[in-house]
Amino acid sequence: MSLILDAGALIAIEREERTITRLMQQEVEARRAPITHGGVVGQVWRGGGRQARLARFLTTLLVVPLDEELGRSAGALLARTRTTDVVDAAVVLLARDGDWILTSDPDDLNPLVEAAGLHVDVIAV
Repeated sequence: MSLILDAGALIAIEREERTITRLMQQEVEARRAPITHGGVVGQVWRGGGRQARLARFLTTLLVVPLDEELGRSAGALLARTRTTDVVDAAVVLLARDGDWILTSDPDDLNPLVEAAGLHVDVIAV
């Protein structure tokens, strides 16, 4: 099982929200790196000292490039769902059956998960 993080999850980490802090501690103890992609980082990163906590956490993540292959796959998924958020679609495509996707927007991700044919838990943070 992997944890896939969207922008809302990274913001929750930055704010030290309890639920996400516990989940991240479990991942550290299990020696698993949560996964996201570069587009998600771009949505939340503004730099500066106010993001020191997030900067430290980013070093523990597996950050996948939002490259041509992932972009094309995300575009095809968006076509199937008639939606437009490339970053969300790419987050969903990082998941495999049995994974958890942590998000502040489960209503946006659930249709993408369904269209992708994935059996994952979409968890609101």
